[in-house]
This record gives sequence, structure tokens and C-alpha cells, in this order.
Amino acid sequence: DIDIKKLVAFHLTHKKLATVTAVQPLGRFGVLKINKKHQAQAFVEKPAGEGDLINGGFFVLNKKIFNYIKGDEMRWEEEPLKALTKEGQLMTYVHHGFWKCMDTLRDKRDLESLWNLPNPPWKIWREKK
Repeated sequence: DIDIKKLVAFHLTHKKLATVTAVQPLGRFGVLKINKKHQAQAFVEKPAGEGDLINGGFFVLNKKIFNYIKGDEMRWEEEPLKALTKEGQLMTYVHHGFWKCMDTLRDKRDLESLWNLPNPPWKIWREKK
């Protein structure tokens, strides 16, 4: 449910070449908290990650970004992002709302099942009547 208008507005305020949306993903597995006697004390289903933020996949870029991309074979996540970071040209827009990756068929199915709910968590726009 990233507010794209706020993301772009943030990008325009700092005058850097790139902004990446940073998100904290859910853990993939449930977590057991156990005591020294191996007795379960708590179970938390898919808690937030260890506190690290990841690339959420939404970017706003200045057209000068093409100076960092040398050919179609260059991986965006390697040379360009690393160079932008080293040069202080990559800012982060931290998003605390709904976010879920779609890297696997399982992810796709999970998102499709959420979409079929009456109020999908990322549908923040209004239908025209």
C-alpha cells in the first residue's frame, strides 16, 4: 500500500539521483521461543524480520541514472546500486505499511487470495461509481 505520490515527493526533496523504498519483510517461518529445558514458551507466526530493511522494489530515479548503467547485461542490484550508495546518491523511503514480495508461485497464490478478499490490504484507491 505504498503511497507513490509521497514516495515521489520525498525523492524530490533531497536532490539525490535515486530513492529506493525500504521495507521490513515478514519472516518466512513461524518462530518458537523456548527455555533452557526445551519447553516452548511462545510461538509467533511469521514475525517481522530481524529489524533489517530490504529493497521493496519501488524506485524513483533521476534521468542521470543512465550514466550508471552500462548495457543491457548489467544487473541493477550490483554495480549501479553499489555505486550510488558509495557516492551518497541513494536515499531510502521507509515504508511501514503493507508489503509482500512476489518471487515464487506460492507468493503469487498468497497475493491472489488476498486480492479476492473484500478489502485487499494494498488497495488504497477508490473505485469510481
